[in-house]
Amino acid sequence: MEMKDIERLIELGEGYHLELKESIDKNLIEVVCAFANSSGGKIILGVSDKGVIKGIDTGNSNRSKIQDILKKIEPLLEIKLIIVENLIVLDVPQGVEKPYGCSRGFFVRIGANTQKLTRNEIVTFFEKEGRIRFDELENRKADFDHDFDEKAYIHFIKLAGITPTIDRDYLLQNLDCLIDDKMTNAGVLFFAKSTEFLIMQATVVCVLYKGNEKLHILDKKDFNDNIVENIENAVLFVQRHTNLEYKIEHLRREEMPEIPEVALREAVVNAVCHRDYFQKGSNVMIEIFDNRVEISNPGGIPSELSEADFGKKSVTRNPVIASLLHRINYIEKIGTGINRIRNAVEEHGKSTVEFNLTGFFTVIFKRKDEASEKTTQKTTQKTTQKTTQKTTQKINKNQIEILNFLRLNPTASRELIASSIESITEDGVKYNLKKLQTLGLLKRIGPDKGGYWEVVE
Repeated sequence: MEMKDIERLIELGEGYHLELKESIDKNLIEVVCAFANSSGGKIILGVSDKGVIKGIDTGNSNRSKIQDILKKIEPLLEIKLIIVENLIVLDVPQGVEKPYGCSRGFFVRIGANTQKLTRNEIVTFFEKEGRIRFDELENRKADFDHDFDEKAYIHFIKLAGITPTIDRDYLLQNLDCLIDDKMTNAGVLFFAKSTEFLIMQATVVCVLYKGNEKLHILDKKDFNDNIVENIENAVLFVQRHTNLEYKIEHLRREEMPEIPEVALREAVVNAVCHRDYFQKGSNVMIEIFDNRVEISNPGGIPSELSEADFGKKSVTRNPVIASLLHRINYIEKIGTGINRIRNAVEEHGKSTVEFNLTGFFTVIFKRKDEASEKTTQKTTQKTTQKTTQKTTQKINKNQIEILNFLRLNPTASRELIASSIESITEDGVKYNLKKLQTLGLLKRIGPDKGGYWEVVE
């Protein structure tokens, strides 16, 4: 580097990659940390902040002083010290072991300024740089003897094909679920009796709405069990409240859900596995509307992953959670989930899928427009040498349970139906009764009081 190069830099003035200092002051270490935590930069000593070259002693005394200052940065950072005539230039690279700090704290470069990070900003910075993983941290609220669920543990090792003779605590430690007799966050998510008070943001919220807007709630469930049960309960909730076609050919009946189970399960697993658990005010949301099903998780895609790489590359935000789900075959291969969803929906042909990456990561399954279908019940008979009967009827599992209940209890009220069927509210019963009447599968005989229901076979 020559003086003419220095002069060109000085002419540009201080900025994101350049700091001018007249002397070796107490803030020098802060600027070095900020450059290392950002994109690197140069510090020119012997120049005023207005760009006037005043020079500085470039002898051994000042060089030694600078080296002593740089040694206080953690972790150690290799910085080039260059002498150009009567100036000292510190060439600070972008650090590869971020974050870099000193006794004064952690700093980043914001424009031409060096800014100290607050406590919350430090957490965000550590998370962004992959230095803190939520699932690896010890959960200080959890008490192993009180909160550990032996049934969840036995179920997990059975799914994972792990021999039950292995010492439990030894296995949990090797799965990164236990540290010195304390459960990690991953341990709580997989093996706690409830996450409600230990990791409140781990709750999976499922909601059924009437219509296409968030106005009238027909059913709502909050699942705060272990992560495996939450996945299963969420999948069942969607299946209960979406259409199921029964396709009968010859004497064999085939169930055809509106959303293919492979795609639905993959979307739910993706949401609980890759969400940002540092965002404490948000939950995984599964929302069912008349025209769509939305599955969203806080945090969007990781900052290291660009939208152009979406579906092609994988960055794991919670590696321990992903590893544990992979062990029990809830994840086939990390990085393939998006394509599995796309392919399953395309092959199934009864819905479409979209992905929204802004703020939250959302999978949107577009349901078929019922109004555009000529009929909801179709029977086709073909007579050849053999007779084949093919029947397709759209009806969801809650409606099936209502019909079965009314066959045995034709005078039952909406309140009695709701109390007898666990998965539905009284408003949900009212909605589905109207739906069944529209489909021609249910008739009301007599008045509301004193009448009864007739199931049309």
